[in-house]
Amino acid sequence: MSLYRTELRRLAKRRFTRWMSLLGLLVLAMVVIGVFFTNEKIDAAALAKAERAAEQQWQRDVRHNAQYRAECDKAKAAGTAQAEDFPQDCASIQPPPREAIETQWFLPSTFDFRENFGDTLLPLAAILALVGFVVGASFVGAEWNTGGMMNLLLWRPKRLTVLLTKLAALLTGLVALAVPTTVLWFGSFWLVATFRGSTAKMTSGAWQSFALTGLRGLVLALVTATIGFALASLGRHTAMALGGVIALMVVGQFGLGILLAMAGVRFAEAWLLPTYAVAWMQKKVTLEDWNTCQATYYGECKPDTLDITWQQSSVMMTVGFVVILGAALWAMRRRDIS
Repeated sequence: MSLYRTELRRLAKRRFTRWMSLLGLLVLAMVVIGVFFTNEKIDAAALAKAERAAEQQWQRDVRHNAQYRAECDKAKAAGTAQAEDFPQDCASIQPPPREAIETQWFLPSTFDFRENFGDTLLPLAAILALVGFVVGASFVGAEWNTGGMMNLLLWRPKRLTVLLTKLAALLTGLVALAVPTTVLWFGSFWLVATFRGSTAKMTSGAWQSFALTGLRGLVLALVTATIGFALASLGRHTAMALGGVIALMVVGQFGLGILLAMAGVRFAEAWLLPTYAVAWMQKKVTLEDWNTCQATYYGECKPDTLDITWQQSSVMMTVGFVVILGAALWAMRRRDIS
């Protein structure tokens, strides 16, 4: 019997795998439903309503401006102490022009597929990565904890072959879950845009960009699943992976972020892992340091910036992947199986 097919069957039949996958799908479904009911299609009636609201807002601003100017004139004429609360020249108090109140401010939320769909790929990748990590850690951790790994090695004594076959089965199962889920994600939000927004201006370039982003999300999920698998194998227990990640997030991320902020370190987010995950998905994240704000000739304040690109994120992901998986393979080969 093929070890690979056996591990695939074992992965698919685990109740934890099924329930965790179902939970991830339910969360994603709730996101789609939430977006559907919080958006609506912009038609002529909605546009007319927004135009009326913009006109009413402008009229209110004009009335408030006239009232404010009258109070200014009154205070200046009376020479009271309240005159200092107003501009020196009351004539400078002018109502806003009509074009300053934009109609789009009063339009209801609508889902434009070209403009908004890219933002939905980040939570998709995050959920798939979380499911992959937890299932991967549990898949090998449970084998060590129950003694199943030792029994398996009696049947197939090649340690690295066994571990890598388990990993291959895990990644195959994750791909089998992630690819249809991603296709359904695209289709679901296309329907949301059709009924609750717009699908206009979709070109082949836009589709290609979304497809590449979805592919990067799949890669992120596979890397995360591998890291969870490797950590659990190193510790020979699922808790090793889960506890390590909790410690990393609480101590290494939140604690480090607070420490860097207190120390006034520039671009503190550049030291945090979530920044690189977002940069991987969005191609680039621009960090800003407002403490070094430099005023331009026109008085505009421009902070220093630092770009974190997907190439930098890929280097970090590759290093983490190789080091953690390499350590797991080394430990599997060198340590006693007992």
